[in-house]
Amino acid sequence: MNAHSAKPHPLDHVVLSVVSIDLARERLGKLGFTVAADARHPFGTENACVFFADKTYLEPLGIASVEESEASARHGNVFTARNRAFRFRCGEEGLSAVAFATKDAGVDHRNFVSNGSSAGEMLQFSRPMTMPDGSESIAGFKLAFAGDLRAPDFFLFAVERVNPLPSDCSALEAHANGVTGIAEVALCAPEPAGFSAYVNLAVAQSAVEKTGFGVNIAASNAKISLMTPEGLEAYFEIAVPPAERGLRGRAILFNVGDLAVTEAHLAANGVTYTRKNNRILVKPAPGQGALFAFEETR
Repeated sequence: MNAHSAKPHPLDHVVLSVVSIDLARERLGKLGFTVAADARHPFGTENACVFFADKTYLEPLGIASVEESEASARHGNVFTARNRAFRFRCGEEGLSAVAFATKDAGVDHRNFVSNGSSAGEMLQFSRPMTMPDGSESIAGFKLAFAGDLRAPDFFLFAVERVNPLPSDCSALEAHANGVTGIAEVALCAPEPAGFSAYVNLAVAQSAVEKTGFGVNIAASNAKISLMTPEGLEAYFEIAVPPAERGLRGRAILFNVGDLAVTEAHLAANGVTYTRKNNRILVKPAPGQGALFAFEETR
């Protein structure tokens, strides 16, 4: 466990590579999410985030400038380099990275280096953020990257907020589909236990819960489940070729207050979904990037 961490890091956000931010905004809005204003990174990528009351969020990630993004990747920017590699190998859409909150990204970086799991140099940057009332603040971040050569299509990182987001984000955290936060992020590998040490390192967690289909690793606020293709099909009805190697992000399970509210919203907007084990499942679609599952908060 990290020296500075008395408990596991919390899940901070999930990165969804998307073909375009406009398409992501349209799709996520149709699913009942409130989407923040577009924001531009200083290295060629852009996002339009979805913030939740539990302080996690989704980061749909688009490319605003191919030239800037590729130039930054060539100069050692791990974030853009990994995003570029993901898109080359997997296509323009998918769950490409998971970030965990840390109080000191420098400590996490040193831990990654000493464990032979660093994906490269730390990244520090800031970007403007426009609030619903039109006011603007500056969001600042330090990122430390963990990588596993067996998982070129997926990576994990620790994020330290240099200057926190405004305390009142309530307008952005209210969603028509009733989502209050992220309960679980599902990753898939033929032999999931083989990646538990890698995920443990990023979460600053040493405990692993074995399941019938793999392992669960608990962040302080959410579950990271590593499961076999069979497990993914059993829980989320996603069919994955058994021969697919490496670690891939596949599904996000959201907490909702009332599943009937979620279902009514999806039905009213013509969104195709299925019901399974007290969950609503929405298969990936352009602008969405991964399977979305909804479950009432236990």
